[in-house]
Amino acid sequence: MQISREWATPLTIGAFILMACTGILMFFHADLGLHKEVHEWLGWIMVAGVVAHALANFSVFKRYFAKPAALAIIGSFVVILLGSAFIQEEENGKGGNPGRRATTAVLNAPISDIAPLAGQSAQAMLADLQKAGFKIDSPSQTLISVTGPEQSNQFKALAVIFH
Repeated sequence: MQISREWATPLTIGAFILMACTGILMFFHADLGLHKEVHEWLGWIMVAGVVAHALANFSVFKRYFAKPAALAIIGSFVVILLGSAFIQEEENGKGGNPGRRATTAVLNAPISDIAPLAGQSAQAMLADLQKAGFKIDSPSQTLISVTGPEQSNQFKALAVIFH
């Protein structure tokens, strides 16, 4: 089967539009519905489109590996990829993304301790969470014990609390 630019290029463009839009929405925590799942699963279409596009344009594509500037750009992204895989937060919890650390601290705190941060009483906050569908046995429970490990549930609870 010959790979044609007639479909490889539009596939790449369409997949890029999808990935760029869902990625930007997720970055700003403005994603709705199935954006995260669409981004993760249909990202494979982007990979297939880019591979098909590179194969359809192989004679032009391989010329980039002979240009120092192109190799420097490509190499920079490979270094970033490797660095992102191997650079970890320190074991004592220092370093890393401060927003993630703050969110983790709130999720691991007892619900009764979170209420003052949200400017409401523990009872009002418990009622709001229960109304949103979360089962709470005690205000001494941590928020993560109520939401479970699913990030969408965690953000839903945080949105209820910090409305």
